[in-house]
Amino acid sequence: MKKRFGQFLSLIITLGYIFPVHAQQNYPPKREVRGVWIATVANIDWPSSTHLSATEQKDEFKYILDHHQRTGINTVYGQVRPNADAFYAKGREPWSYWLTGQQGRPPYPEYDPLDFMIEECHKRGMEFHAWFNPYRATHKGAKGAVASTHITKRKPEWFFNYGGQLLFNPGIPEVREYIVSVIMDVVRNYDVDGIHFDDYFYPYPEPGQYIPDWATFKKYPNGFTTIEDWRRNNVDLLVKMVHDSVSAAKPKVKFGISPFGIWKNSYQDPDGSDTRGGSSYYNQYADTRKWLEEGWVDYMLPQVYFNTGHPKADFETLTDWWANNSFGRHIYIGMGAYRIGSDPSWRNPNHMPGQIKFTRSYPEITGQVYFSSKSLTRNIQGFTDTLRNNYYRYKALPPTMPWIDSIPPNAPGHITAEQTNPGVVKLSWTEPEKASDGDNARAYVVYRIAQNEVFDINDPRNIIAVVYNELSFVDTEAKTKQTYTYIVSSLDRMQNESTDHCLISIPVN
Repeated sequence: MKKRFGQFLSLIITLGYIFPVHAQQNYPPKREVRGVWIATVANIDWPSSTHLSATEQKDEFKYILDHHQRTGINTVYGQVRPNADAFYAKGREPWSYWLTGQQGRPPYPEYDPLDFMIEECHKRGMEFHAWFNPYRATHKGAKGAVASTHITKRKPEWFFNYGGQLLFNPGIPEVREYIVSVIMDVVRNYDVDGIHFDDYFYPYPEPGQYIPDWATFKKYPNGFTTIEDWRRNNVDLLVKMVHDSVSAAKPKVKFGISPFGIWKNSYQDPDGSDTRGGSSYYNQYADTRKWLEEGWVDYMLPQVYFNTGHPKADFETLTDWWANNSFGRHIYIGMGAYRIGSDPSWRNPNHMPGQIKFTRSYPEITGQVYFSSKSLTRNIQGFTDTLRNNYYRYKALPPTMPWIDSIPPNAPGHITAEQTNPGVVKLSWTEPEKASDGDNARAYVVYRIAQNEVFDINDPRNIIAVVYNELSFVDTEAKTKQTYTYIVSSLDRMQNESTDHCLISIPVN
């Protein structure tokens, strides 16, 4: 028999007014990016084959997300443009080879994978960041002919060959404009939470090869006298153009980059890290520290895929360096989960958990992101179990970005609770009015406490769900013969949480 308890207790509360809020305890993190890269290039993570039907692709993606949801992942970095082709319909580049096995051929039955990925992530309370490879135009692993509409066919003068692949020439102004226009197609046409670049700017050095862009340097010197500084400026220009374009069109969409883990070594620059490896500044011409200092990115996600104790690039040394060079922006640490079990230093099951604990010792570091998805779904050496049972046992919200928006949304109202079956409670609420900055609530946090428990907003152990774009939630894990109080707050696009909440108590039979 269904029981309604909409009138049992339904209030709007200010935090701490009804339930005492104590000083911060030793709680698990409530605010932390827990992310995973889902790589499409070479079918690394998804889809697992170029021969899957649209239905099979969807089922596979949902299976992957369900796995990550159980692990506690709250942010997905999905690769939508692996080599100047697309995992989305509303853009100017052809369908990706990695989606259908033929560049330019749509999935069958036809659907829009990006719309689908965003919707499925949001259903599970996850942010979705659209991941672009900005400069790669062809890939050695792609078979068959390049589509006739591909940009390398239409503008061959924009590219150079390096390492057997065609790459955009970043020194050509029209190239930068084109790449920005590709990204803005996605920003304008899709409900993405963020735009994300990987580490491929100028190509990683290969023995005996050189970048054939001297003629471009002579044609567009931009006042530079050395080709190295000119190349870095070319990348700077693109990063700033993307930041400014995204901010102008949709200021609540985040922009972040995942560079190689070393900016500069200290022997090259006193401001560099105490390391002795390759560096993004000199090898990819990517001045990543400058982008943080200038505020051109909202987050930096360095790929610190090294083991703790590495003789040339120690994980803890690099993590410390990034924490001390955040310039007020977010730092998430890219974790090399694919390396677990690969050599003696990675065969210790406590190695990466120790790295997680180390990242959490810095307030400037607010998350970890794993490469790549299949490394978690395969549960190598039980690492995923460790996340589920320990480090990510309780839910976390992504951190806020006050330099974009610090105004919280209003609280939801008119909450009702209905017991539909033994141990099953359906909650419903109404959408709040717009906040003072005109923002709507976009998601809701559902907390649950048992009778006589004290509610503390800082304690993520009380969170049972994060609900995007819905005004209801069904709790299937309520214990019978127990009285619960449910508290629901609002979140806006920038993860600001309402200071007021609505609550309701219900005895469960």
